[in-house]
Amino acid sequence: MPRARALDPPPRPLARRSSTGPRRAVARTLRAPVRKDSVVSLVIDRVKDALLRKELKPGDYLPSETELTRNLGVSKSSVREAIKMLQAMGVLEVRRGQGTLIRQHPGLDCISPMLFQLIVENGYPADLVELRLMFEPAFSVMAMERASPKDRDRIRQAMERLESAVRAGTQAAEDDIAFHLAILQATRNPLVVRIGETIFQLFRPSISISMVHIAARAVEDHRRIFEAFCAGDAERLRAAVLASYDGWKESLSRASGEGGGGAGRRAAEA
Repeated sequence: MPRARALDPPPRPLARRSSTGPRRAVARTLRAPVRKDSVVSLVIDRVKDALLRKELKPGDYLPSETELTRNLGVSKSSVREAIKMLQAMGVLEVRRGQGTLIRQHPGLDCISPMLFQLIVENGYPADLVELRLMFEPAFSVMAMERASPKDRDRIRQAMERLESAVRAGTQAAEDDIAFHLAILQATRNPLVVRIGETIFQLFRPSISISMVHIAARAVEDHRRIFEAFCAGDAERLRAAVLASYDGWKESLSRASGEGGGGAGRRAAEA
């Protein structure tokens, strides 16, 4: 039987069971009518707020389409469109005959709104460099401190797959990124992993160029990172990660067509 959470304090009933369906969560955020401007996005915001307030949790079913239409004061078409968008984002799963529930984990085929927002904002190589400088050294050290022998073995295998691909002349961006994602997974922090997976998609075009022009250098960089990782030396690891950016930054400028002048242009536009 699908579960629903008790979301509101007494005296109002917290959830109710229909005679034919699963328990539906009754979140107060999903009861107040929404304003009429940008109705679909406001319905999505209500679901988001209910999740942030823990009125809805993974595994909970939303109220029925009829209940949402009545409670929020919007049309059924607006509710359906909002549900479709949240389904595409990997937030909701529609189960025929049961209802719509909050997914435990986003699906592999989900659309990442954050990725598209970052792509639209991505105007300068310097911005991506700063983002990676802030994020990767930190998660690499976190992963080093938490990694199990199996984690280190997965990282080693990813490194060796890149080395084999480079020897065969078949290297691609995925071979390089797999190494970094293996380290990312060793953080054992699902939020860090999800954000990191999204960020690394932004690096894919420049890493593809790196694999054409400096693949052998990337192999050496990965080897130094892995050795520092296994040695448990945080400072050495940070230094190895930062050193690996030298060639990548050149590729980033090639991929973006900015010629390395992004920082200067950004300052001029400020």
